[in-house]
Amino acid sequence: MTNNHDPGPVRRPRGPGEPGVSGAPEAGPQGHPAALGVGVVGAGRVGTALAVALQRAGHRIVAVSAVSEASLRRVGRALPDAAVRPPDEVIARADLILVTVPDDVLPGLVAGLCSAGADLAGRLLAHTSGRHGLAVLEPAARRGAIPLALHPVMTFTGRPDDVDRLAGISFGVTAPDQLRPVAEALVVEMGGEPVFIAEEDRDLYHAALASGANHLVTLVAQSRDLLARAGVANPGRMLSPLLFAALDNALRLGDGALTGPVARGDASTVAAHLDALRRAAPETVAAYLALARLTADRALAAGSLDPADAQRLLGVLGGAPR
Repeated sequence: MTNNHDPGPVRRPRGPGEPGVSGAPEAGPQGHPAALGVGVVGAGRVGTALAVALQRAGHRIVAVSAVSEASLRRVGRALPDAAVRPPDEVIARADLILVTVPDDVLPGLVAGLCSAGADLAGRLLAHTSGRHGLAVLEPAARRGAIPLALHPVMTFTGRPDDVDRLAGISFGVTAPDQLRPVAEALVVEMGGEPVFIAEEDRDLYHAALASGANHLVTLVAQSRDLLARAGVANPGRMLSPLLFAALDNALRLGDGALTGPVARGDASTVAAHLDALRRAAPETVAAYLALARLTADRALAAGSLDPADAQRLLGVLGGAPR
């Protein structure tokens, strides 16, 4: 899908000591973008880390909005020179506004800023939502904002080393065609690698990331709990080498990395697993069955699971792999 947002007239970034004038990066010496005044609306874990990265790259963090005590403390530590202001004042001070709020909050926030008459004209407005692309910023674009979607593919904990995790990561970027160089420059300055995602593919892109990262945390935490119930004193120590090897193999080999009783067709072992889970942790049985069926699907498609062995799994798993 081609992005057809017209960024309209772009005012140049303000220089040191100049009053607030906003716009997209201009090429400075050696083609490096001119320093921008950056504002952050919703300075939580993500917003603070990105702001620090942009500050390290030579941009100025002019103002942030933060509500929770944790966010205020984080901003005080990481961005002590940034003014804490309401969102409309953050926007008025900035050339580039980072909107770093949860996915479901973003549409309402954008609508609210527009309804309140925030001065968006000529300013770069970049959100960091994984799910959303440019459509969510359409109300602001109609008021002259220059829309970008810059999603860092990383998990943030709120610790000071969050900014260091940006080095070499991918950013899922959706931008109007004429603003791709601007988006690319900003991502590179934050230490990342831009990967352009079409507007219509954002939901699928985000579902893939959430399944891989968020569900992985749930699975690992569940494995730790089950090992503890089995009497293992240090589940993390036991799991660490196995899980790191499995992740490395999966990233390198894909379905060729599948191992274990489902991939081998060991129906009696899978039945024993389910009996043990029903006794010790019945809340985990549905997830085990769903993942076992999916694993069987992939192993069959890859040719590592023999169809005859797969049939013996049917009674155990409660139906044929799809």
